[in-house]
Amino acid sequence: MRNPIFFLALFSLCLSCGEMDSNANTTAKASDDKPSEVTQKAEFAIIIHGGAGNILKKNMTSEDEAAYKAKLEEAIRVGYEILKNGGSSLDAVQKTINVMEDSPLFNAGKGAVFTNAETNELDASIMDGKTLNAGASAGTTTVRNPINLARAIMDNSPHVMMAGTGAETFAKEQGLDIVSPSYFYTENRFKSLQRIKASEKTEGDHDNNQAFYDPTIKDSKFGTVGCAALDKDGNLAAGTSTGGMTNKRYGRVGDAPIIGAGTYANNNSCAVSSTGWGEYFIRAMVAHDISALMQYKGMSLAEAAREVIQKKVPDLGGDGGIIAVDKNGAMVAEFNTAGMYRATMNDKGELEIGIYGE
Repeated sequence: MRNPIFFLALFSLCLSCGEMDSNANTTAKASDDKPSEVTQKAEFAIIIHGGAGNILKKNMTSEDEAAYKAKLEEAIRVGYEILKNGGSSLDAVQKTINVMEDSPLFNAGKGAVFTNAETNELDASIMDGKTLNAGASAGTTTVRNPINLARAIMDNSPHVMMAGTGAETFAKEQGLDIVSPSYFYTENRFKSLQRIKASEKTEGDHDNNQAFYDPTIKDSKFGTVGCAALDKDGNLAAGTSTGGMTNKRYGRVGDAPIIGAGTYANNNSCAVSSTGWGEYFIRAMVAHDISALMQYKGMSLAEAAREVIQKKVPDLGGDGGIIAVDKNGAMVAEFNTAGMYRATMNDKGELEIGIYGE
């Protein structure tokens, strides 16, 4: 009969071998991971856009370029300070968008474009990546800051979207800043509408979609402002605000207030704000599709954004862009147009501003 000590030693040796095999397997799996998956998480991050379109340096004066860059920096620094001081991504998104809504430079709030009826009808949405709660408003004419209305709908109502006079009634009840429709009048936006109407007369067909959506006419369908942010608690948020499409008719609503098209945020993936030809962004569900590609196909944010903006949207016939930040703080500005007003700031305070397709 063998010594019991022999069996004990043999058993211990087997356990050691098994542990070594287990460690070896773990190491092998780790070495197979894509480098992009081993990412150092940023403490916080923020990215904004001020619209995409036929934005060419040759058409931009040095004064205009400086004005856009200054306003983009002013806006993003508001959100950056909120995030730096431990504030929420929702607050950062809302307050950043407020700055752009109050500027006549962008097609949102004060700078909203005109409808065919020579009115200004504004849309906005906001989404919380932690809870997937969201709020949106469409077709308002008297709410100074539509993103504030979207936030109030999300926080203080059982609904996700309100539109028209009902949304304005709710805004009054919430004590939001209500203005005369004349507040949104800007001369350059009004002249843009008149140019498009003149082109329709030249075509001789007021229902001709090519004249109505003519991509060669500056500002005919682009605009919109948006923001996406990651806060120190790891929560993502996104928001979008717009005056829509110049010369829009018959109560038209674009993608900006549509959750999943113009705005989407999910802590498991990313936060996205869109800008472009809304009809196509709705059909492609652009913002959600980017998140879904990340969650279900394991794509990085950059890969998913490129797939949707450079392939899916153009294949449908649309154009535009997005800005987004993922759960690790990686940021992307992807567009298939000549330019997009945009800016980013990371947790190190590094600021980047872009306008053209560099």
